[in-house]
Amino acid sequence: MNAIKSISEFHRLLSLPAPRHPLVSVINLNECIFLEDEVWQGFVNQFYCVALKREAKGKIKYGQQHYDYDKGVLSFTAPNQVQSLDLQNMECGSGYLLIFHPDFLLKHTLASTIHQYGFFSYAVNEALHLSEEEEDDLITILNKINKECAHIDRHTQEIILSQIDLLLNYSNRFYERQFITRKNNNHQLLTKFEQLINEYFTANDTAEQGLLTVQYIAERMNLSPNYLSDMLRVHTGQNTQQHIHEKLIQKAKERLSTTNLSVSEIAYALGFEHAQSFSTLFKKKTNMSPLEFRQTFN
Repeated sequence: MNAIKSISEFHRLLSLPAPRHPLVSVINLNECIFLEDEVWQGFVNQFYCVALKREAKGKIKYGQQHYDYDKGVLSFTAPNQVQSLDLQNMECGSGYLLIFHPDFLLKHTLASTIHQYGFFSYAVNEALHLSEEEEDDLITILNKINKECAHIDRHTQEIILSQIDLLLNYSNRFYERQFITRKNNNHQLLTKFEQLINEYFTANDTAEQGLLTVQYIAERMNLSPNYLSDMLRVHTGQNTQQHIHEKLIQKAKERLSTTNLSVSEIAYALGFEHAQSFSTLFKKKTNMSPLEFRQTFN
């Protein structure tokens, strides 16, 4: 796997002049020419990337799936995410690329808060679609960052990071808007989500499969785990893990109240490897141990 370690190297691979700042850059996609380099067949960037694309064409491989590259408008990638490009069928179109190295965030609050933005782990097909007004707001921010890169002094980092923070907060707002405006599509996803959870717990091989995980559900819905959790949180107030725990406790209560199975047998049947882990979760969610709950029915 090829690693693009620096912003300077990324500029070179796009046939661009050296960046004005070593740790942050705003790239105009109109000026990019991909070097015919095998690096694009499979690579990881060691920096954050925010791509605002217009009329880009081609396909990008993200993980094991291919997505139309012209579907999204704003997409995000975190450092060390595996990507590949098909240069034979790739057109950059127009737009901007904001890239910044994790080292640029050091000693700033964004270094710890950037991990809260789940969209850096969304797949390409989960990109953010913007209205013209929203796009203009983000382009204004990108232009300010680009202008600030032209001169470096003791204020540069703070000014640029405040603009990046603003861009990410706008993006958070726009994603929540997108979750809501895609109500019909998301209603189908919610229905499928409930169906998958119910099917998992009614299957006879739950014990052999182990605990239901967020990854398991997300894969079967063809969504990234973060996108699924964020979508659920907007519509239901709970993320995927919270929904799974809720269903686990519901099933546990049914078996504790209607069967003579031991706590260990119930834990194993629900996919827990250790009964103590089940008991700990049950008490955390109900303020009672499994045996205390069972005794309320005696």
